[in-house]
Amino acid sequence: MTYTPSPRPSFDGPTHIPYSDVSRHLWGDEIAGVVIDWIYVSGEKIHQIMFELKPGEMFRHSEAHRTIFAADEIYYVLSGVLMISNPETGEVHRVLPGEAAFFRRDTWHHALSAGDQPVRVLEYFAPPPSQGTSGAYARTQPYLSSSLYMQDEWLTRWPMAREEAQQSFSIRVIRETDALWRLEGRERPIPVGLLCSTEHLTVGTIRLLPGQQSEPHRHGGDEGLYVAEGTIHLRLTDQRYRSWFELTPNDGFFIPQGVAHQYYNPGIAPARLLFGIAPQYLPSNEQ
Repeated sequence: MTYTPSPRPSFDGPTHIPYSDVSRHLWGDEIAGVVIDWIYVSGEKIHQIMFELKPGEMFRHSEAHRTIFAADEIYYVLSGVLMISNPETGEVHRVLPGEAAFFRRDTWHHALSAGDQPVRVLEYFAPPPSQGTSGAYARTQPYLSSSLYMQDEWLTRWPMAREEAQQSFSIRVIRETDALWRLEGRERPIPVGLLCSTEHLTVGTIRLLPGQQSEPHRHGGDEGLYVAEGTIHLRLTDQRYRSWFELTPNDGFFIPQGVAHQYYNPGIAPARLLFGIAPQYLPSNEQ
């Protein structure tokens, strides 16, 4: 399979992206493996996709499909077990549902579905491919001709050298206890857990209890949402736009920079969403 750029769905205003309408894209070849992507948003500021690997399947890289990009990336595991590796350094990490793997630009990466169920991963990527950070950039990088999946230097020193090893890792596993927690809102504060926050990308998660709602808020970048569980009602307070949307699991939503919005959980069970914002989390008047 020759290299073909992925679709780049972008939107002029706030947009509900039902799961049934998400763009699909197949990439890879016999060497790299073949992967199906669901592309929610790929605009001028943020790229949000989901991909799946069946048990035992793996993606690597090939001459046509090089997995090294000029962007910050985070892989959030929705289901299954992900083994993610840097084939240049040999480091390997195991990521379970509800955990994430974060890495910065110029990090080679491969992934294996290591559980008995397919692994599904939500990915945020910024700066996005529209800025020349993905395939076009990868083809300019020196080709990695051999891959490592182990680091023998830690043999005879584990777990004593764990801290030393962690400091050297190019990929970081983010668990719930590693999140940067915030209580956002004055009258109705809700917990917001940030999984990563850089100059290019902030990714986090919000869990709403039954009947709970957030206060209106806005961000200093474009935002891509994903509903992981439950039902989320999203309200836009700007009168230029339709005001109310109902989102169910696997749905996405795009919110342009500066558009005020709030979340409601009208159901009887908790609801959880993930979000990615690029480039800045806070609006300019709050930085």
